Amino acid sequence: MLEFRSIQQHYGSSHTLRDLQLEAREGEVTTVLGRNGTGKTTLLKAAMGLVPLTSGAVFWQGRDIGKASPEQRVGMGFGFVPQGREIFSRLTVEENIRMGMAALPYRQARTIPGELHELFPVLKDMRHRRGGDLSGGQQQQLAIARALAGRPKVLLLDEPTEGIQPSIIKHIGKVISSLRDRGGMVIVLVEQYYDFAAELADRYAVLSRGAVIQSGTSDEMESRGVRSLLSV
Repeated sequence: MLEFRSIQQHYGSSHTLRDLQLEAREGEVTTVLGRNGTGKTTLLKAAMGLVPLTSGAVFWQGRDIGKASPEQRVGMGFGFVPQGREIFSRLTVEENIRMGMAALPYRQARTIPGELHELFPVLKDMRHRRGGDLSGGQQQQLAIARALAGRPKVLLLDEPTEGIQPSIIKHIGKVISSLRDRGGMVIVLVEQYYDFAAELADRYAVLSRGAVIQSGTSDEMESRGVRSLLSV
């Protein structure tokens, strides 16, 4: 289990996360929803150790990992797909994926897992092309493959549907669902796209001004009006 306990976080005078409590369980997709600027991305960065906490703690498998660096968290099994993809545009597709394997033991890091090409066949066909030459949807698939190449136990996805075409959104949804169904992985999905999130969620939390204002199981989302909480 990945746990956020009483998280407080500030950017200067801005109070971005406010006494935030959240649990994400193995074998489930936990979706974090909210409008722009509600702290969703900051929450994932806090999980990765990319932003300092003012107070509170992040626990992984019962252990406080607050002092662990981002590199150490990758070694613990954390994989992060950032908003905007942030692939290495000058590296090839294959080189991008190998970057995601950097924390693995040498023997494991020599061979790209075949399942990545099964999940994203387009990447196998384009493995020698530079990342910057791919379409936005292809880059998003590459960003997810790069995170999966490290064989994560925790997969953090920051708005993977942003700016990509519906057919690729559907494919990414199938990939996330298959990863969940295999078990052995905590998946935290940050989203604004309600239908995509609701289809995948086992549990959900809605953020507003850095605090969880509603949470529950996926079958409660419609009856509790979650969609209306995301509208402008």
